[in-house]
Amino acid sequence: MYAVIETGGKQYRVEVGTELEVELLEAEPGDNITIERVLLVADGDESTIGRPVIENAAVLAEVVRRDRGEKLISFKYRPKARTRVKKGHRQELMILRITDVKLGNKSAAADKKKADAAAKTERQRLEEAAAKQAAEDAALADKLAKTAAAKAPAKSSAAKDDTKATAKPSTKAAAKPAAKTTTKASTAKADTKKTATPRAKTQSGAADAKPAAKPKAKRAPTKKDE
Repeated sequence: MYAVIETGGKQYRVEVGTELEVELLEAEPGDNITIERVLLVADGDESTIGRPVIENAAVLAEVVRRDRGEKLISFKYRPKARTRVKKGHRQELMILRITDVKLGNKSAAADKKKADAAAKTERQRLEEAAAKQAAEDAALADKLAKTAAAKAPAKSSAAKDDTKATAKPSTKAAAKPAAKTTTKASTAKADTKKTATPRAKTQSGAADAKPAAKPKAKRAPTKKDE
């Protein structure tokens, strides 16, 4: 529900909780005032228009504080008269907070309280449901952690037994091939030594068996020599 009010020669659109600046009124900060010049009241699809004001409508407001507006400069100049007048003005204002809009038996403040209460109960219901769900999730997580911790020692003991059972055969099997490989390597070295010496001998024998160089043939005497 909102309303259109008139004060200080100006019109304002207000609803519950609105703060507005109006021209100075005869009230002190903290006072509650009633504005009776209500031009329009609208509630959803229904609206009431005054001619010029609505008789059974009123707007309640609380005076928050007094204030002053921005400085305005007024300058008057008359040519050929040597008159120049400069003035400054700051309007005295009052800050109002709207507390209720009434039209007959209807009250905007009462409707807002009901809506706030309904929203609060709905919020509380959602918070309770969320807390319940969180507690259930925490209990389930604890249960899963306990079961995992109980299964872990059994698995570790079984793994140790398996490692013990497999460790002995593997070491023996690994030792035997190592011994075989070493013996094979030693025999291979001995064979290479045996085969290397005859080659050397055959090479030396071949060098000795080479035929001696043939003597050069004597040249036959020629006529010049005679």
